Amino acid sequence: TEPRTNTLESELTDQDLPVSDAAELLRQTKVEVAPATFFLVGMRHEDWRRLLENPELSPRPDAPFMLLRDEHEVTLLLEETDWRTMRHAVRDARVEGGFRLLTLDIVLEWNVVGYLARVSDILARAGISVGALSAFSRDHLLIKQDDLPQALRALGEHVAELC
Repeated sequence: TEPRTNTLESELTDQDLPVSDAAELLRQTKVEVAPATFFLVGMRHEDWRRLLENPELSPRPDAPFMLLRDEHEVTLLLEETDWRTMRHAVRDARVEGGFRLLTLDIVLEWNVVGYLARVSDILARAGISVGALSAFSRDHLLIKQDDLPQALRALGEHVAELC
């Protein structure tokens, strides 16, 4: 048998990628910008356990937030208001603030290929750093507040609507 190779590098060209499908989905997408400023917080597992023991330090139940726990750390994405409530309890946390959350408001099936790659490419060509988050049916982007106007301009010609 022949050795297995990286399909993307060895066999596919730009014409082979389903860019037209991704581009069409993007043209149907409404981009919504959350009004709040968000913080990304990385903490030790012990700090997370301490937060869980005190419900008053938890994010508000009606506010958007994300939690990812892996073997290395616990990462929270939360609104600035919620971060200010808990920051005294996690002084050793690594924190990056000043993000705006963009929701790519189109329901995507899990077999869609190239959609986030297309969005990332558009933003990369505009020199904008992005963090991508996937919920069950929609994708979200973290964009620095200072980059938001340029990001919206870059995406504007590719999407159905900016909100």
